[in-house]
Amino acid sequence: MVKISVVVPGYNEEKSLPLLADKVGKAFRANRLSGELLIVDDGSTDNTLKVLEQLKKKHKFMRYIGHRINLGLTQSLTDLFRNAKGEIIVFLPADLESDPEEDIPILVKKIEEGYDVACGWRQNRKEAKLVMSRVYNWLLRILFKINLHDANWIKAFRRETVSNLNLRSDWHRYLPILIAAKGYKVGEVAVGYKPRPFGKSKYGIGRLVKGLIDMLVIKFLLSFGRKPMFVFGSLGLVLFVIGLVIGLYLLYYQQFVGSISRPLLTFDMLVLLVSLQLFAMGFLAELIIASKEGDL
Repeated sequence: MVKISVVVPGYNEEKSLPLLADKVGKAFRANRLSGELLIVDDGSTDNTLKVLEQLKKKHKFMRYIGHRINLGLTQSLTDLFRNAKGEIIVFLPADLESDPEEDIPILVKKIEEGYDVACGWRQNRKEAKLVMSRVYNWLLRILFKINLHDANWIKAFRRETVSNLNLRSDWHRYLPILIAAKGYKVGEVAVGYKPRPFGKSKYGIGRLVKGLIDMLVIKFLLSFGRKPMFVFGSLGLVLFVIGLVIGLYLLYYQQFVGSISRPLLTFDMLVLLVSLQLFAMGFLAELIIASKEGDL
């Protein structure tokens, strides 16, 4: 039985893959691990696929998956998780900013200590994006009450934690959050960090904005996804009370003062209508959740 699956998403990484495969093999042999290396070629436009074919002939522990077009990191990880055979799945980048010989045994040891997910925490990191990364991880700790300092780096998972995950685009950033929300134990361990020897990073600052939006969406879904009526009903109730107060004011004004303000009457009707729509949306969302969970 394969104990360890090292999974690696790759896009235009023809130069780094031979060294990566050699280092993974050395890590397996040095630590006496029964393992496999599974790489996905995510629609590369260089010679990555040819390199993978050659490496598969050289390394018996290696397999690969090919995407005809670039599907992104989330889909690549989903395919890797589904095809991995190991009981422990280790996610590493293809660019060698993580050293497999050093990091694989560190992550596996953390899992063997009883954790379901082990997250690597980069030490001595000095790149320009460090400040943004610290702010991002600080927000994660505040919003999700999880003690992680580097949520978007290398990780090891027990197989059952990722085998049935349904991830939306770019939600790979929040794997520890989504897994912890299911009751699994998530830990962190210090690892090294090295400048990539080939090419340049494919991740720019533009991903930060999307990441922050996804963070808020996930927070909302985890907090209120199972009780939508609490959200929609609360908003609907607030608007209904506001509309009721305005309506009573207009009624009083008409009875004791004279003609009422038509714009205010229109606004009041709109507020009451929106409140009813929010209640209806809450009921509909509750019905959808109940039907999916088999309660109806």
